[in-house]
Amino acid sequence: QVQLVESGGGLVQAGGSLRLSCAASGSRFSIDVMGWYRRAPGKQRRDLVAAITTGGSTNYADSVKGRFTISRDNAKNTVYLQMNSLKPEDTAVYYCNVFMRGSTYWGQGTQVTVSS
Repeated sequence: QVQLVESGGGLVQAGGSLRLSCAASGSRFSIDVMGWYRRAPGKQRRDLVAAITTGGSTNYADSVKGRFTISRDNAKNTVYLQMNSLKPEDTAVYYCNVFMRGSTYWGQGTQVTVSS
């Protein structure tokens, strides 16, 4: 069973930066895709923020392009999300997500709050 441990959320003023981390453990297999989703206040759906493959290919939501950067350390099974120029509309619970061997796993979520 894969466990995901997230860290790095918090409260920041608009224009500030935060870095999220997610470490995966419990599997000896490589992880195909690691990424981040978020659920905004009052919404039930989790939306893709960014994802990265083992080879380093990335995909970003249009709303975060140019501000957020996703990266991963394959040796540590860890994915990072550097968030710059944060806006109040980035306020959400951010969830780590990994896809491997046909299964998807989710972290418990970390709150990011951006004040105006």
